[in-house]
Amino acid sequence: MKSFDRVINRRGTGSAKWDGHAQMGIPAEALPLWVADMDFEILPQVTEAIKGRIAHEIYGYSLPTDSYYKSLQGWMQRRFNWAIEKEWILTVPGVVPAINLALQAFTRPGDAVLIQPPVYPPFANAVLGNGRKLIKNPLIRQQEGYRIDFQDFEAKIKEGVKLFILCSPHNPVGRVWTPQELKQMADICLKYNVLIVADEIHQDLAFPGVRHYPLPSVDAAYSDISIVCTAPSKTFNLAGLQTSNIFVPNPKLRAQFEAAARCWGVGKVNAIGLVACEAAYTYGDQWLDEAMAYIAANKDFVRDFLAENLPEIKMAESQGLYLLWLDFNALGLSPQELESFLLTKAHLWLNQGYTFGDEGRGFVRLNTACPRSRLVKAMEGLKVAIDDSFRDKRK
Repeated sequence: MKSFDRVINRRGTGSAKWDGHAQMGIPAEALPLWVADMDFEILPQVTEAIKGRIAHEIYGYSLPTDSYYKSLQGWMQRRFNWAIEKEWILTVPGVVPAINLALQAFTRPGDAVLIQPPVYPPFANAVLGNGRKLIKNPLIRQQEGYRIDFQDFEAKIKEGVKLFILCSPHNPVGRVWTPQELKQMADICLKYNVLIVADEIHQDLAFPGVRHYPLPSVDAAYSDISIVCTAPSKTFNLAGLQTSNIFVPNPKLRAQFEAAARCWGVGKVNAIGLVACEAAYTYGDQWLDEAMAYIAANKDFVRDFLAENLPEIKMAESQGLYLLWLDFNALGLSPQELESFLLTKAHLWLNQGYTFGDEGRGFVRLNTACPRSRLVKAMEGLKVAIDDSFRDKRK
């Protein structure tokens, strides 16, 4: 796993993560540990597949091949014991576009759509931006992590919710939902005839010993109400190739989704993304297993460092993702003060929790998909900044 320790210079490549400081008003010295892409070199077979496709020298409109579909089917079967049909698979440029397409296809302006904050900001943006009514079922924070408020969930659902956007695994709190939790949510949605758009883009990022369950794999009955959104982007660091795979087992829903994609002109993905995705799902098992073992060790490092040096900063215990959810509320700072402190004193560029909803105030999201040396630098810098700025409070 030595390759995961390799520090790769990404500056000057047009990287949003590393070159976006000036455009986003971020101090140049702030270490970027924010947006969800990795700083690891990618799977070599993906690089080779891209080189092979580039060598053809013509990059016209492209379609998934039979081998592409087989790579997806093989991946889902091997990793999740989920047998999928070729006909279920639709390709679009990204999961966020897919969520917006689903809102256009299956709801009308004013319809109620439920989310579970603190949650990925584009969920709320999509609901409100499409003129739908935002309904919140906030997760309940406990010492051992977050759980679902099922009583509130059903109460909100039965008030007329048309569509539920499920984040599974959950970004940012890192919960990998159990089959029992998924079943309880889906049974309620079945009872009240509510569609589920399941954002499962982080499906592959469960830690060793933890298993993710695609929603329809829990019970075949959920296939009729599920639109499952996946992509190789987070798993294999391919976000810039704009390729996502949406599984829609119900033929009626699939036709509606395809019609919306045609309307918005996003029913095709780029030629390079197709070959990269196929290579990743064909050859990526060992690389991913090693990457997740490394990321799990990174999580352990951050947890242990905080416990020993900064016990006032609490980390939500997660079962997956390379994103950690950290509670800074003990510092007594407003969200704006916390953001300024981290950028100008600790020199850390992190995702601010308030962007994930009011439930994220005082929290930040930390990206750990990077060489350990970078996390060591970040944590040591954070300790110095807190020691210097809150010395009296910490005595």
